[in-house]
Amino acid sequence: MKYGSALRPYTLKRLEEIEKADVVVGIPCYNNERTIAHVMRMVSHGLHDYYRDMRPLIVISDGGSTDDTRDVAKEFQLKPWQEKLVSIYRGRGGKGTALRMIFEAARAVGAKACMVVDSDLRSITNLWVKNLLAPVIDHGCDFVAPIYNRYKYDGTITNNIVYNLCQAVYGKKVRQPIGGDFAFSRDLVHFYMEQDVWDTDVARFGIDIWLTVRAITENFSICQAHLGTKIHDAKDPSEHLGPMFRQVVSTLFQLMEESEPYWRSISGVAQVPTFGEPGAESPDPVEVNFEKLVGSFKFGLEHFGTLWKEIFCDDCYDALCAAASMDSARFRLPMDTWVRVLYELAGTYHNWPANRRRLIDLMTPLYYGRVASFINETRNMDSGQAEAVVEEQAELFVEAKDYLLATWDNPKVCSETFQHGAENL
Repeated sequence: MKYGSALRPYTLKRLEEIEKADVVVGIPCYNNERTIAHVMRMVSHGLHDYYRDMRPLIVISDGGSTDDTRDVAKEFQLKPWQEKLVSIYRGRGGKGTALRMIFEAARAVGAKACMVVDSDLRSITNLWVKNLLAPVIDHGCDFVAPIYNRYKYDGTITNNIVYNLCQAVYGKKVRQPIGGDFAFSRDLVHFYMEQDVWDTDVARFGIDIWLTVRAITENFSICQAHLGTKIHDAKDPSEHLGPMFRQVVSTLFQLMEESEPYWRSISGVAQVPTFGEPGAESPDPVEVNFEKLVGSFKFGLEHFGTLWKEIFCDDCYDALCAAASMDSARFRLPMDTWVRVLYELAGTYHNWPANRRRLIDLMTPLYYGRVASFINETRNMDSGQAEAVVEEQAELFVEAKDYLLATWDNPKVCSETFQHGAENL
């Protein structure tokens, strides 16, 4: 359904009453009654401690929670002179529409800066407000991405896919391109609002990577801010991350197609300005069903192996078969194989004439396999040591960009037989 605004009539009326705000902090939420008050408290304290001379507005953008999230948010008492807006957004479900409502509110009140934080955070402190907003307010940055201390098995989509592709393709070392906690300048908010994306599938799980990539490719000033440890409702990748994985990866591949003139000639990777100091607190462990990850990979080869053989080069396919023959304790999907697999998938997606969702479905077991391999590689490491493995993998992606270009221009597959096989999955 097409719609002109994510703001409901009573929300628009409330914004007219507020009239003006210098800073907007948005909190997208859905069924977060246990954590929403803590997030609001830290945001309110941070605005009071660091931006008391500015007029702030806190926007709770709710996706129709069936618990008491909105009631808790409405009853929470902010610091003096702070305004609050609690509303169900209007439009299709997903984080993208929640952000659209926040951006519309920021534009309506003429905010100089806008910040968004996730609603399930348990580690947020008042300092996060300063760390995210200061680069925009004090240093003129347009886009601020977070850097966290995270447990080694938290953020597996970022660590094994998004971080690698972002810096290899776009040449910018942004550690958490889909971190969820960002800050934006007024100019960037206005740019986002003018883009024809808000009625598309991107405006769901894919919105974070879209925000990051568009800021890069439109040459806005980007930076990062240390936020310390991230403790949130982390998800076991074997159980809960399949839909998010599919949406993020399809959005990434779409963005690569749209921005090809920007990235084709980029080589190497550039550091971006980074503000703040890393935190020292150790993150909470994340439980992962390792056996299910390995089993899902082997199931993928059993059911999709014929198509994998058509997609991938012989060396990659042989490596996938070798991994599937290993028992769990020895399971490995080597980094160099993973680099080529992901690049070959990007090239196939680029040249795939139809039904691309099926291609992403084919890829999901490969992601499970790489996560399982990473677990075995880092099983006896702490999170800091595992981070070095993440960086080693990212460097391989950067060094192999010519391979991406080769597969992008000359994919192995596009035969009618292969297409027919994929359509019947």
